[in-house]
Amino acid sequence: MKLPGNRLTAFLKAPDAGCRAALFYGPDIGLVRERADRLTQAVCADLKDPFRIAELSAGMLASDPARLADEVAAMSLTGGRRVVRIRGAEDAAAALLAPIVKSAPPKSAPGKSILGDTLIVVESSDLGPRSSLRKLFEAEAQAVAVACYADTARDLGEVIREQLGQHRIALAPDALAYLTANLGGDRAVTRSELEKLALYAGEGGRVSFEDAVACVGDTSLLSIDDVIFAAADGEPKKLETALARALAEGENPISIIRAVMRHFHRLHLAGSRIAAGSSPEDALRALRPPVFFKYEERFKSQLTRWPPRRVAQALAALTEAELNMKRSILPQETIGRAVLFDIARAGAARGNRRP
Repeated sequence: MKLPGNRLTAFLKAPDAGCRAALFYGPDIGLVRERADRLTQAVCADLKDPFRIAELSAGMLASDPARLADEVAAMSLTGGRRVVRIRGAEDAAAALLAPIVKSAPPKSAPGKSILGDTLIVVESSDLGPRSSLRKLFEAEAQAVAVACYADTARDLGEVIREQLGQHRIALAPDALAYLTANLGGDRAVTRSELEKLALYAGEGGRVSFEDAVACVGDTSLLSIDDVIFAAADGEPKKLETALARALAEGENPISIIRAVMRHFHRLHLAGSRIAAGSSPEDALRALRPPVFFKYEERFKSQLTRWPPRRVAQALAALTEAELNMKRSILPQETIGRAVLFDIARAGAARGNRRP
């Protein structure tokens, strides 16, 4: 079944005894891993316990399909519920998982399944609605499917405050705005950067805007900003360099497309305000989170290059590209690269002409 968002926190802390398998999927691989870890820890506190936790990869399942049933049927030598973790699973794993997941009994008939009470925790990438793996977990009452998308600004703000709060670190408002604007593409990277910032500030310290820029300014997440601004500036050559760097750093193609979409949504919002009579400066100041100061002049130039009508066209192309990345047999990188270069060439052709 699909797990409602308002039940996720409670589920990760104490999974229902009738839940026999959980799938975490989405473009935010760090969030996929974090939630899978939290669910596993709810069953077995020690993530490295070799007697209660078995870890399998998609490659291991492909080379030895019987391994899954063996691990699921194994008994814990030290007592307690076992967990079988499967990392990097894709649709090919659905056929192996189906007979095991579907055999799991409801709460009223425990112990009558080849699954026993073992919990299967599956991690996957971004799966479309037609994915056989996703459909399997959404259709079964004793299985759970959880989508893991990039943090919203609100979610990211909570993560930032929660993690720095553990170190009793105060955060200046403009520092929070900067971190919210420059983190969030991957939960694991976000937490790593925040831990680095906490070490910099020290227990009970305070993080200023300058501190946030000094610690997070060179994060690989900012390479996505280079992609965004190269595309919107109409700079295909710079886009090629920035995109190659972002992909080499492990950025997900769909996450990159979504980041570009968020930028063009902001351009559309600011451009609409200007069309209604606001000045470019007032339109920028009204954006939340605010545009990072070093990008303000480029953003203003893009407002000239991309009036609302043309922004709408770019957003339509990006939306179509994201859909194709989920359903086409072509590599996601190929589809994403094509739409970004189309936008960059359109921006270059536009130049600084007025609408």
